[in-house]
Amino acid sequence: MRLTLPQAHDLAVGALVAAGTAPGNADDVARALVAAEADGQAGHGLSRVPAYADQVAAGKVAGRADPVISECGPAALRVDAADGFAYPAIARGLPRVGGMARVMGIAAMAVTNSHHFGMAGYHVEAPAARGLMALAFGNSPAAIAPWGGTRGLFGTNPIAFACPRLRGEPPLVIDLSLSKVARGKVMVAAQKGEAIPEGWALDAEGRPTRDAKAALAGTMLPMGDAKGAALVLMVEILAAALTGAHFGYEASSFFDAEGAPPRVGQFFVLIDPARFAGEGFGARVEALCAAILQQPGTRIPGGRRLDLRARAAADGIEIPDALHAQLVARAARRQDTNSETGS
Repeated sequence: MRLTLPQAHDLAVGALVAAGTAPGNADDVARALVAAEADGQAGHGLSRVPAYADQVAAGKVAGRADPVISECGPAALRVDAADGFAYPAIARGLPRVGGMARVMGIAAMAVTNSHHFGMAGYHVEAPAARGLMALAFGNSPAAIAPWGGTRGLFGTNPIAFACPRLRGEPPLVIDLSLSKVARGKVMVAAQKGEAIPEGWALDAEGRPTRDAKAALAGTMLPMGDAKGAALVLMVEILAAALTGAHFGYEASSFFDAEGAPPRVGQFFVLIDPARFAGEGFGARVEALCAAILQQPGTRIPGGRRLDLRARAAADGIEIPDALHAQLVARAARRQDTNSETGS
């Protein structure tokens, strides 16, 4: 099924509101999920809506949560997502921490009692478009074992970096999961009944598997093997220990409505480059990008993402027919409820 981006947004909002999500929160969630679809990251896109909606309906996610923001110092902000979605908490906190960074040169934001924050690059791109450098770290439910172990302890723990560029160029955005592939891609493969490539994951017994469902029951392999596992540990400390959130092994799944809220965390660092490198910062970044592109076969990260985004804006996005039917049915529950109440 092909949808325009506004149609996809409205469909996601409808399904989330029908489950009990406040309209403003649903709008923040839908914007992020549709952006992921447009950028070719379906694992962080509309496929998440059914699980999100079920979790709201079950009380695992507080769909009407109002994030609590507190200043912990002149360059430190804390946001309590209050067991709600990560997207509204981050959307409300980032502009404030961005203002702190412009005054202090650098500022940080800790988000606690949070949930899945989707495509990490989505959150850091906006500050970079306003001239700030940004780093994001997030933890997630257990999916990666300590190096040499067989039981999931850490999440896939994505990191993202964004940097402003000159001459109207879109920000440089680097977004990566610390597993060899994002777990959302395995979830999409499981939904479609497709196999996954060898080397992505292990089953529950620690054996390599191409079965997506067996992979979801097992563990993901870290990128870079032992070095990647060390980076996963670093992010776990930044995103969970530093924010007061749950560690991966304490968090419930993002994929189902069972258990208590996951209460994971995210940590952001925003930097005003002019305070450190002066007005020459942008020219230095462009010089580095030009040096990269002088070599045949190279590219600046994010080029494919921007091409897909432009195509999606013009032609819309495609989602599986079964997913579309499910979202339409969920959104219709909202309309049925409104009809019954006369609203």
